[in-house]
Amino acid sequence: MSVPRPSVRAAVADREAPFSVLDLDAALANTADLVRRASGTPVRLATKSVRIRPLISRLLECEGIEGLLAYHLGEALWLVDEQVSYDILVAYPCVTPSLLRQLTADSRYLDAVTVMVDSVEHLDLLDAASPPEDRVGLVRVCLDVDASLAVGPLHLGARRSPVHTVEDATRLAGQICARPGVELVGIMAYEGQVAGTTDTSPAVAAMKAASVKELAGRRAKIVAAVRTVVEARGGQLEFVNGGGTGSAETTSVEDAVTEIGAGSGIIGSGLFDHYRTFSPAAAEWFVLPVVRRAATDIVTVAGGGRIASGVPGADRVPVVDFPTGLSFSATEGAGEVQTPLRGTAARDLGLGDHVWFRHAKAGEQAEWTDKVTVVSRDPADNTTHVIADWPTYRGEGKVFV
Repeated sequence: MSVPRPSVRAAVADREAPFSVLDLDAALANTADLVRRASGTPVRLATKSVRIRPLISRLLECEGIEGLLAYHLGEALWLVDEQVSYDILVAYPCVTPSLLRQLTADSRYLDAVTVMVDSVEHLDLLDAASPPEDRVGLVRVCLDVDASLAVGPLHLGARRSPVHTVEDATRLAGQICARPGVELVGIMAYEGQVAGTTDTSPAVAAMKAASVKELAGRRAKIVAAVRTVVEARGGQLEFVNGGGTGSAETTSVEDAVTEIGAGSGIIGSGLFDHYRTFSPAAAEWFVLPVVRRAATDIVTVAGGGRIASGVPGADRVPVVDFPTGLSFSATEGAGEVQTPLRGTAARDLGLGDHVWFRHAKAGEQAEWTDKVTVVSRDPADNTTHVIADWPTYRGEGKVFV
């Protein structure tokens, strides 16, 4: 369900737009469904898909959610400082010397945070920023493996890493284990071509099926080979991270995978309207006011041009959820300062009335606002109320780029 429940709309009816809304009950229900789909494999929460610290803390209380998958080292260090989590994997390599020095100068960070590498160059940069003899302990390292599907010279999926084969992974694992001041504790292989690709055609379904089969075999061999290298050096491979919201079922059946990194499905953003195997409820919206009327069936709202990252296309544009029956103008689309909408529903809208949108990608709309209004049902009277205004990362003065 994407249309906001009447009780949710009623709870914020007196709010002045623009504002953002989080249906906490829907987010928690989506979380429970994600955990169910993971079939016992723990889910590491992807903070990029949330970017609201109080919500991250609340989700960590849910059974089946274990640890965080951060998108920036600075973010991870901040979350440790705020005592949100002491088990944080940073999904992307950091090349900022000051942050690497901050990490290696505090045992709290070194115990809690694992950084990502996919080349010797990342190790060299770490050594240049913080020589091993200057560190207060070992740096926990995760090896990022390219999970894309190779079809001849083509790779279908995100080209995250130069490490694709068993030989690539074994070689780099040996180089990591031989490097003073670091310990190899994990492997990550994110199958974006499965988890992050919407079900738009039979060809996509066939590609996903082929990729799932190929990666399962390759990932198992890579994990076995890297574990052998790590254990030969007296270390231990603690985790293997894979998957995402869109591949929870297929990733969880792999014995080699110990955890699934996911989070977008908890929010139920626009892209998830196009998956066939599951359907999360919408849990977060941004609400814009009607500011003008050009014709009986055309109204204009303030703002609206919150285009999602990725390859530009219609699926990156916000979704108009309520009132139903409104669509963008073909000649103007979603604009930075104003967005015209047309449809029969426009006839019943007046100046100042609310129009509800969802961002195409979860988490990204938090960069547009300082806070979200949180609503939840009170079991005592079975009515939905505003329970809090939670700051986004931006609202706490944190922008991680």
